[in-house]
Amino acid sequence: MASLVPPPRPSPASDDCAQWYVRELGWATAGTSPLRLLTGLRFDVLELPAAAGQAALRRIGRTGPVAMTRRRMWLLVAAGSADELPGLLDWLEWGGIALDLSAIGPGGHIAAPVPPGGGAAGSPGAAFWLRPPGSHQEVSLPALGGLGSRGGDAPDLVRLVDAAATECHRARLANVRAHLPTHRPTGQPLAFS
Repeated sequence: MASLVPPPRPSPASDDCAQWYVRELGWATAGTSPLRLLTGLRFDVLELPAAAGQAALRRIGRTGPVAMTRRRMWLLVAAGSADELPGLLDWLEWGGIALDLSAIGPGGHIAAPVPPGGGAAGSPGAAFWLRPPGSHQEVSLPALGGLGSRGGDAPDLVRLVDAAATECHRARLANVRAHLPTHRPTGQPLAFS
């Protein structure tokens, strides 16, 4: 006869974390360990390599909330922006170029960083807020006009995507250059000789 084992109870810390996201920001969460923030409801996410994201942030300044792990960065943008990314990249003439830039929209999620001032930093490599969200009324997310932008107070999604695409492309080119052979074959004539 099989014994029934009750499911593990979430830790009080994960309960507090989930409650902070729901109560303070009105964001939907799922799971307990790890806690996840659901995308496509209150926000979508642009995901890119952390180094490219850092360079993009230096270029554009104002953004919405930004979270990251050791290797990836998540830029929170207005809900509906994930659907706009492919067309926006084409319009900005980045279409057809391999970029390590993607969008997470409806049905997706990201790991929930520990709330600002939450004390425990989490495990090494865990997500954290680089630019934390404000209160429920203060969250201003990058958007295209008509996608929830409140006019001049929200960062511009077009500038954000263009900067992110540029820095992803630069990172890709730097990676290719780093792996090029450092020596030239000897005995090969030059084109003008």
